[in-house]
Amino acid sequence: MSNVKKRPEVLAPAGTLEKLKVAVDYGADAVFVGGQAYGLRSRAGNFSMEEMLEGINYAHERGAKVYVAANMVTHEGNEDGAGAWFRELRDMGLDAVIVSDPALIEICATEAPGLEIHLSTQASATNVETFHFWKEYGLTRVVLAREVSMEELAEIRRRTDIEIEAFVHGAMCISYSGRCTLSNHMSDRDANRGGCSQSCRWKYDLYDMPFGQERKSIQGEIPEEFSMSAVDMSMIDHIPDMVENGVDSLKIEGRMKSIHYVSTVANCYKAAVDAYMESPEKFEAIKQDLIDEMWKVAQRELATGFYYGTPSENEQLFGARRKIPQYKFVGEVVAFNKDNMTATIRQRNVIMEGDRVEFYGPGFRHFECFIEDLHDAKGNKIDRAPNPMELLTITVPQEVKAGDMIRACKEGLINLYQKDGTSKTVRA
Repeated sequence: MSNVKKRPEVLAPAGTLEKLKVAVDYGADAVFVGGQAYGLRSRAGNFSMEEMLEGINYAHERGAKVYVAANMVTHEGNEDGAGAWFRELRDMGLDAVIVSDPALIEICATEAPGLEIHLSTQASATNVETFHFWKEYGLTRVVLAREVSMEELAEIRRRTDIEIEAFVHGAMCISYSGRCTLSNHMSDRDANRGGCSQSCRWKYDLYDMPFGQERKSIQGEIPEEFSMSAVDMSMIDHIPDMVENGVDSLKIEGRMKSIHYVSTVANCYKAAVDAYMESPEKFEAIKQDLIDEMWKVAQRELATGFYYGTPSENEQLFGARRKIPQYKFVGEVVAFNKDNMTATIRQRNVIMEGDRVEFYGPGFRHFECFIEDLHDAKGNKIDRAPNPMELLTITVPQEVKAGDMIRACKEGLINLYQKDGTSKTVRA
């Protein structure tokens, strides 16, 4: 292998065409989307073929790639029509499909030759021999199982030359590589065919059940009902390990997340990769800023998954939250008038005169100000705008650009764990 440090691809989720454009604008080198068949996110805003073509063209015009997740486990008959579907994607210029089921891999390889195939994390690739098997079958990339350690990743990279895609941010599944039937039993929705109801994230009670006596809930005797849910993954402060161990693509989970989430996380990982490729010192200088930025968007608590050891009880969701984001997404810039320093914004949440807000945009641009001279679309002066998607104008102290996002800095309550295991509430 070459000792030249290779820049990894930042791969962002795109549940809708709008999110695809936001991800690309905010620095993603590639996006992964779902079509209206063969995927594992039936409730995401999956792309029609017309939207797929528009998204592919939008990304390609800006130097980015598009991959389609076709990672369901097929039952008999589910594969009907897959050959024609793969051919249509290939012919519109799609860069690759992400597949786990051998039946769909076989259909794609034989009926849509020329379309690259990436092995989905659902296939649980955890060792060198698995990589060799799929390379011989013609696959060009393998998405690592999320249960692989950093040491194992390094060994796989040392002994293979197929591309490695590894998750760096987003939700973790409580089951191995997402292969779970809990949703099937709890809600009659097949998790492996796109219908997961995330039963592991429900709250579950505990009962005292003495022999021969009526069961008794112990709710109230514990601070919160238990779930079976892991905290989210974040590797933003470990980008050097991912780069030095030869990961080709840094994958961000979250096709069902908001444009606020997609823009923030893509922006952060793009800045992190750019900084480290420039120099380790540059990355260290902005690392804390990147970590802080992540906490401006709604998410669960964060850990590093399996990369540095098997997760413990501290990487599970129960009890009082240790950290809560203190920002709320309120709008996006539609236009900017430099002559009078006014911005036209599309509201996404309640905005009030005097709110302290932060504007941010691609390239990790930020500044804070207060909402001043708030007017509605008709030019009327208002002090509160409660209606989502309304067009408003405000005065800003410096230039903004169309596509920039706006967060409001909201005070709130944060639950903090104490050393003795109890919690207390403080005002942010």
